[in-house]
Amino acid sequence: MPRASDLKNGMVIDLNGIPHLVKQIEVKSPSARGAATLYKIRYTNMQTGNKLDETYKGDDLVKDADCEKVPVQFSYKDGDNWVFMNTSDYSQYELGPELMEEFAPYITESLEGMLGLLMDGKLLTLILPAAVELEIVETVPEMKGASATSRSKPAKLITGLEVQVPEYLEQGEVVRVSTVTGKYLSRA
Repeated sequence: MPRASDLKNGMVIDLNGIPHLVKQIEVKSPSARGAATLYKIRYTNMQTGNKLDETYKGDDLVKDADCEKVPVQFSYKDGDNWVFMNTSDYSQYELGPELMEEFAPYITESLEGMLGLLMDGKLLTLILPAAVELEIVETVPEMKGASATSRSKPAKLITGLEVQVPEYLEQGEVVRVSTVTGKYLSRA
């Protein structure tokens, strides 16, 4: 059983028999002598998708959920559902549109490094790589005299995600985007 201080984003914890995914960790160090460091954890309920905030002291124990991480790849859309294939044993899993809302802007057919969290043979959620490469499909033309300054312009990517990119980038170029912040990182 891990301590609250050992929790990391993407871990799955069992709270009252229901798996919860650790989404955000906020550490608060009180200034009073002898006060314990507090860990405010934001969870996502894996069954309902609801958010839950809990606060722990660093030595508090939490229970690991019995989950398995497997490599998956996006296969196709079946109506509103997204179908993923386990790349090690080729079994297929579906995720509904409510769970895919936060992942959809980053997923392409060629995306590598994606993991699926399985519990009792059912896909609960995805763990995306820290950054993905996406093509710019729509942006205003390059401005004359543009340089590598901090000026930016909006660009629409192949998945529909809109990000701010440097003004010298053009349509058709591939850029790296953070899956954590949703912001432009660099050219690919």
